[in-house]
Amino acid sequence: MIQSRLIFIFLLLPVLSGCTLFNVNVIPPVKPLEEKVVEGEGRPKLLLLDIAGFISEKEPDGAPLARKKPSLVSRVRESLRKAEQDEDIAGVIVRINSPGGTVAASDIIYHEIKEFVSRKKVPVYACITGMGTSGAYYIATAADLITAHPTAVTGSIGVILLNFNLEGLLGKIGVTEKSIKSGTKKDIMSPFRASTEEERRIMQDIIDSFARRFVDVIMARKNNQLERQELEKLADGRVYTAEQAVAAKLIDRTEYLDDTINGMKKELGIKEARVVSYYRPGDYRGSIYSTPDTGAASGVNLININADGLEMLSSPQFLYLWRQ
Repeated sequence: MIQSRLIFIFLLLPVLSGCTLFNVNVIPPVKPLEEKVVEGEGRPKLLLLDIAGFISEKEPDGAPLARKKPSLVSRVRESLRKAEQDEDIAGVIVRINSPGGTVAASDIIYHEIKEFVSRKKVPVYACITGMGTSGAYYIATAADLITAHPTAVTGSIGVILLNFNLEGLLGKIGVTEKSIKSGTKKDIMSPFRASTEEERRIMQDIIDSFARRFVDVIMARKNNQLERQELEKLADGRVYTAEQAVAAKLIDRTEYLDDTINGMKKELGIKEARVVSYYRPGDYRGSIYSTPDTGAASGVNLININADGLEMLSSPQFLYLWRQ
């Protein structure tokens, strides 16, 4: 017993003195993506790429001492680069279940998919399984074909800027804001004071610009059959059922994910193909409907997006998001 205590004290002394004899990595490092065959057989591969939860370029906050998770934007880019180097990848199916996210993140993922298609020269389909609204629909327009489950919802074409005014609340507890600024518009959209009419016009111009860009990407999608005036009437922010979206020519057809997979195999002229997905070691993928660990929240709390409630209050964000 005394000998065990002496050994413990001997090991503890270097730590207490500021020296260490060894280095233990408490937080496991993020490992490269690995491939998992979800179903099927044969040499050709169809990659199942997930867009799930709130779309953001920010790394999600995790529990203390938990493994760090890359952002959704980072994961998509990494997945596409891995697929690009695989000669057996014959096509990509983007499985979508998301209400949207930031303007920047949605646009980056759209850009990454378009660049992948231009280099890899393989078909890319988008299948909306539950929700594919706003920024998620924006991303879907990069695909050659957009399908949706019969019970899915899509649309919500437009932009929203979330901003909170805390002036009245802070005044009740005797707190006043005293910013020192270099210009009159430096604190535009500050949550600590009411916005002026001029400031609202400035922000509206930016929102209108992002909204026009949204319409532009829909007009540029491969199977677009809409005139711009028709599309602008549809782009008032409302959501559509899958059937309504087909009738409005926003998506191509309603079907289930396995139908979309079979449709891609038919287009490629192959009878058999392996459906594969990329995962971090430790994630479980048992079928084409397995939910991935994307690092994004499956739902959206507008007061606590990615656990950044305070940041949301102090920093307005332009969002391609269906505000539920």
